This record gives sequence, C-alpha cells and structure tokens, in this order.
Amino acid sequence: MKLSIKAYGFTTGILLGVIVFLITIYAMIVGGGGHFILLSKFFFGYKITLFGAILGLVWGFIYGFILGALFAWIHNWFVRQ
Repeated sequence: MKLSIKAYGFTTGILLGVIVFLITIYAMIVGGGGHFILLSKFFFGYKITLFGAILGLVWGFIYGFILGALFAWIHNWFVRQ
C-alpha cells in the first residue's frame, strides 16, 4: 500500500504543531513547565508565552511535515522493493 507523501506530511505536521501549542498553553496556565524550555534548542525563538505557543505551532508543523513526508517516502521505497 502506497502512502501519499504530502498527506502524511500535512497530517503529522498539523498533529505535532497542535500538540506543541496545547502543551505550551497548558504550561502557561498551570505554571512550571521548565523542561519544555528545552524545545527552544530545536525551535528558534520558542518560549513559554502566547507568542512562543504560536511559534511552537509553526515550528512543530515544519518539523512534523518533514518527518512525516520522510517516513512516507521511506515506506513507499520499501513497498516498491
């Protein structure tokens, strides 16, 4: 079964972006979340703020899209073999 690279990329991108956004909002409301600041090592400009949540959404989408598309491409390559 062949996977659509674009569809898989968009799906994982949206999923990862929304997860990072919601985790950041949760850390803002509840407080703490000091270990989430480690995301700033991967997401340039990320902080536990509302702007950081939006930036995390964008970066999460980008990383998720790349990883999802790469996974689908590798899957399709193995299916062809």
